[in-house]
Formats: sequence, C-alpha cells, structure tokens
Amino acid sequence: MNKTISILGTGWLGLPLGKKLLDQGYTVKGSTTTKENLKLLSEVGIVPFNIELKEHNIDGDILEFLKDTETLVMAFPPRLRKQPELNYASKIAHFMSVLKESDVKNLLYVSTTSVFEDEEADEDGFKVITEETEPNGISKKARKLIEGETLVKQAKEFNTTIVRFGGLIGGDRHPAISLSGKTDLKNPEAPVNLIHQEDAVNILNLIINKGIFGETFHAVNPIHQTRKNYYQFKAEAMDLAKPQFDEESVSKGKVIYSQKLNTLLGFEFNKEL
Repeated sequence: MNKTISILGTGWLGLPLGKKLLDQGYTVKGSTTTKENLKLLSEVGIVPFNIELKEHNIDGDILEFLKDTETLVMAFPPRLRKQPELNYASKIAHFMSVLKESDVKNLLYVSTTSVFEDEEADEDGFKVITEETEPNGISKKARKLIEGETLVKQAKEFNTTIVRFGGLIGGDRHPAISLSGKTDLKNPEAPVNLIHQEDAVNILNLIINKGIFGETFHAVNPIHQTRKNYYQFKAEAMDLAKPQFDEESVSKGKVIYSQKLNTLLGFEFNKEL
C-alpha cells in the first residue's frame, strides 16, 4: 500500500486530517495558498507546498506535490461566496487535466450538501435527501458546485469518492456566533444539517484506510433540530444574544440522511452538536 497522501487544502478540515494520517504512519503532503502557513505545516510534519488553483493555470509546483501520490484528498474551499463570478468548472477542469498526468489513482473529493435545494415541507414533513438523490440546487452557487462534482466524477482515470458535508462546526467555528443578536431570520422550522469537525475528519480517515472509493457519502449528524430551537439554545449556552426568527415566514429546508456511513464505513457519530 502506498503510504503517501496529498491533501489539496490543509486548512480547517485538511490540517487535522493530515495530522491524524501522520500519526498512522503516512507521509503527508499538504498545500496552502498562504505562504505564512508553510511553516505551520512543516512544524507538524506535513511536507508543505504553496499551491493555488486558478481558472486557467496553477500557481506552485503541482507536479512535485502529486509525485508518488496514490490517494489525493481535494479539501479546498470553493470560495464562491467571496468570488461569486469565479468560473469554478474551469478551475476544476484545468486541474483534472493536470491530475491525469500524475500517479494518483484514488480521489477523495470534499463537497457540500448545498448541491440540494431547500424546499417547503409537505404533509410528511421536509424532504429527506439520501445518497441516491440527484443534486437539484438551482442557485448560481449550487449549479457551480454541481458542475465541479460532475467533472470529478466523469474522470474515469480515478476511483473517486465524494463526501458531501453539512455545515461544519467545531472549536470557535459555529453559526450561533454569527447569528447572535440578529432579527427576522428566515426558515425557523427548517431542520439543521450539521457535522462536527472531529466526526468529519474521522469519516475521511475511514474512507482512506478502508479504501472505500467509487462511492458518494452524505456526512451530516442525524440530529435535525429546527433552526429556531437549535440556534437559540446554542446562543444561550454560549452566553450570546439569541437570534430572533420571523415566525410568519414559510420555512424551506431539507433533511440530509446517510444510508452508507454505517453500512460501508461502520461509522458512528460521537460528537454532540
């Protein structure tokens, strides 16, 4: 088994994954778009690379980054909120053309449940989305994310697994902080779809160690409280001003469910939201 793994994007999610893999005896290469982070990666034992994917080129020594790597984790944020006009498909397509010339055989692509549209509840409640559900997002951001997924899946040179994460929380990263004190928030009855950083890292680690490629996983904690109840409770627990919701607004949402985390990975959630 090749013990070299490259992680494209060693940030909030990729860095703790890299540390975990190091502890298990892997050689880990990690990329960052920020030169200041190269020292941090080196200090923890990750071989650092300054790499940035762009629409028509790649900054950095991408060939050396991919050299001798059998498994690549694509964990970089799409940054479509900050760059709404970015041609994300072009960025992914160019990278995939370079990747086809590398030693990589297995791809682990980090995606998001934002590829699915929020909908109003019917008499049975909010729509349940499983790994068998086709992405149906219609926003500009969702369409770009779907295009990215499609390009990765269509590359038949690789065994590709896609993991769609819900909202990532952990440490000082929690939506209750940014929502604190806000008023007239929409979708009070919509279910939350969240996952703790530690659970997210453990899922990616299991996929790599068990060699589960050629699959799609939904990675969301199975507890789906309403947005109003959850965020108001968390704000109170964190000693923050409670967010206030528009009770008259019609809630749109979805319930993200996994049929495969337990059956294929034997994974059990162990972190409270």
